[in-house]
Amino acid sequence: MNADSLATTEPVHELFGVGSPLVDLVVSVDEAFLRTHVQGQKGGMQLVDAEIITAIVADGGIQPVMAAGGAASNTTVGAANLGIRSAFIGSCGADDYAQFYRSALKAQGCHPQLVEHAELPTGRALSLVTPDAERTMRTCLGAAAALDPAYFTPAVFQGAKVVMLEGYTLFNRDLTRAVARAAKEADCELALDLASLEVVAANREVILELLDGFVDLVFANVDEAKAWNSAGPEAALEDLARHVPIAVVKLGKEGALIQCRGQRVHVAAEQVEAIDTTGAGDSWAAGFLAGHLRGLPIAQCGRLGALAGAAVVQVMGAQVPREKWLGVKGYLDAWA
Repeated sequence: MNADSLATTEPVHELFGVGSPLVDLVVSVDEAFLRTHVQGQKGGMQLVDAEIITAIVADGGIQPVMAAGGAASNTTVGAANLGIRSAFIGSCGADDYAQFYRSALKAQGCHPQLVEHAELPTGRALSLVTPDAERTMRTCLGAAAALDPAYFTPAVFQGAKVVMLEGYTLFNRDLTRAVARAAKEADCELALDLASLEVVAANREVILELLDGFVDLVFANVDEAKAWNSAGPEAALEDLARHVPIAVVKLGKEGALIQCRGQRVHVAAEQVEAIDTTGAGDSWAAGFLAGHLRGLPIAQCGRLGALAGAAVVQVMGAQVPREKWLGVKGYLDAWA
């Protein structure tokens, strides 16, 4: 096992993402195909074997759009495009998918600090996108699930300002706690995205543990908020904000609610024609964190989140074209 090392001549990274390096496979399907080939709730995520993903793609008869993905990776890549010095830490295989992944991050200006496992395949995530632009995910973690908690010491994050931890890591409690402790000991803020309603339902106890002792910023969408507090998004926001300095509930087309140390704001969504919501929440977090790292007020951070989220839903997959990121970066540079 070895890791891509950081060159001593590189500037200190402001933002680290920690999570699962997954090659995204995005396929457009109709509602009938989804009902026939996928069990479970539409819009959710389930862990499956690689063979199941292969079979679904084959039955669809469409070549998927392929991109480097994973929630924390998407966020750090987005932030890198907005001028934030960013790096992503995750575990991959020693295969062509890993080479593709590493090259894709470098091309976006994000440093891939990848731990390699020769005996395991690089993970992949299938997004089935229906005509309403909603995505239902089936994920094979592969090597992504083998990241060693012992890798994380305060030295890993030394000099950084924010560590972004994706919610899917919550299924590995030891890893989650190791990242959280290392981030705090390195004097970093810890941001947590709740990832999916299934993640919230299965990990409520450890989420509370993190919120009360480690997390500084928490992101949830409507479904995750309802899974946290069945009374609804506003009640969930209020509850989350009792535990952390900054809480965000993203409302899709209705914008987002943000609460920071007693101050609550509503940020409107950009009105665009969405063709695929894959990665929308990840990009929203990238915009918000970019503003936060530049010291902007929370309303302007939320506005950047809305602009970044709008950019990604207008394309297939989670990768935003460079020219669209430049437009969002223009707003950031003007405000900062």
